[in-house]
Amino acid sequence: MPGSFNETKPAAHVGQGWAFPVRTTVQGGFPLSAGDQNLMESIRVLLRTRIGDRVYRPEYGCRLSEMTFAPMNTDTLLLIRLHVQEALERWEPRIVLDQVLAEPDWENGRVNIVILYQAKETHQRRSVVYPFYLMPPE
Repeated sequence: MPGSFNETKPAAHVGQGWAFPVRTTVQGGFPLSAGDQNLMESIRVLLRTRIGDRVYRPEYGCRLSEMTFAPMNTDTLLLIRLHVQEALERWEPRIVLDQVLAEPDWENGRVNIVILYQAKETHQRRSVVYPFYLMPPE
């Protein structure tokens, strides 16, 4: 039915936005990121944002921060994968998530989260490695 809220959503576009981390250029402007770079930055911002941190979007974010100080074991690795998958599927409509891997790095006390995805707009396969420290660095 035209004009109703049940219409299909338009396709999500990769677009462009402020580069992350936010900084200024020599001329005093803000650098922009576009395309795949913007998409990777958005994924990193999502994973760094705790649920409840955004005032006007309190549900936005990832439960990954709940895993800080968790023991490095199979249960923790599974929860990390589930939290990341849940956040990406809910909040990043510009990708098709293929797989999330949680690879332990015992020596550094971190988990390398490998995110394999396809950008919906280009259908190109991409990956992002996000280091997550179970013990905050000193």
